[in-house]
Amino acid sequence: MNYRTLGDSGVEVSEIGFGAWVVGTDWWGDRSESQAKEMLQYAVDQGITYFDTGDVYGHGRSEELVGEALAEMREEVTVATKIGYDFYDNPQAGHGELPKEMHRDYLEEAFEKSLDRLGMERVDVLQLHNANAEEMDAEVLEFLDEVRESGRADAIGLALGPSIGWLAEGDLAIEEEFDAVQLVWNLLEQEVGNHFLDTIERTGSSTSLIPRVPHSSGLLNEQVTPETELGEGDHRAYRPDEWYESGWEKIEALRFLEGDGQRTMAQASLQWLLYHDEVATVTPTFRTREDIDEWAAASGVPPLSDAEYERVQGLYADDFGIERDDGMDALRSSVGGEDIEAAGLEKESAGT
Repeated sequence: MNYRTLGDSGVEVSEIGFGAWVVGTDWWGDRSESQAKEMLQYAVDQGITYFDTGDVYGHGRSEELVGEALAEMREEVTVATKIGYDFYDNPQAGHGELPKEMHRDYLEEAFEKSLDRLGMERVDVLQLHNANAEEMDAEVLEFLDEVRESGRADAIGLALGPSIGWLAEGDLAIEEEFDAVQLVWNLLEQEVGNHFLDTIERTGSSTSLIPRVPHSSGLLNEQVTPETELGEGDHRAYRPDEWYESGWEKIEALRFLEGDGQRTMAQASLQWLLYHDEVATVTPTFRTREDIDEWAAASGVPPLSDAEYERVQGLYADDFGIERDDGMDALRSSVGGEDIEAAGLEKESAGT
């Protein structure tokens, strides 16, 4: 495993991180709580040190399990959490988005409850969860600065989603020198990540990017194939059939990335993200020990050459030569699509 630093914070993270949204919920497959904790501990054995949870995952249960599983190795790992959704006063309705509370008093109280559930006096990274630009006002920015200055968090960030829009929000976080911006970004969904790369270059910001959904909801790790039937409760089922049908064609065009067996397609998709110096860590959705074995090892496979990267970008610019509709244009971004349209982007996508 290789390691990178999050922004200018000095916080070290493993290139492959563990997205703990799979822990404490049943949205990404059924597993017992003991199995979830075993997966977290097993990930540490494979060199993974960055663990990303959030208070809303399992309504606090993910934080509790992360804290319990990593308690004896706390000094060896980097723990990030997120706050901003008010699940205390609002029931969860399926996979729908809960109301948010992005004001100082609520964030302060929510952070203290997160620390209690984690069993920690501090976290390494504290992130606002899906905050809108207008919600990140002077009071909220002051709260984040005070959290960092007090030592209750070594780094601050903004986690964007569930859609991959939110360009104005990410731009604001980059301009305000947040240590990290987390976003949906992968080989098949590049627009927003590319936009933030441009923003970082334009502003000279030290902000790091943390891509999630690096395997594009099961396509790039080939866990969703033409034979796969996604159940009603599977979080990936929100994508239209056309998305997967066009995606399978695109994967065939990307086979050269496997390099005669040097990388699996799943590993190549992670290395494509790590090609960018602005990326600190990538958080795939681990479901099994086998996932951890393969994807943690991605840090050590040959990195993409410049020629391979440019070939990928040429394919993407031509939409892989595929004329069929991928079915995603109907999905909205978080701000109604205005930011996507203003940036001259043609597609809108969503989801974890």
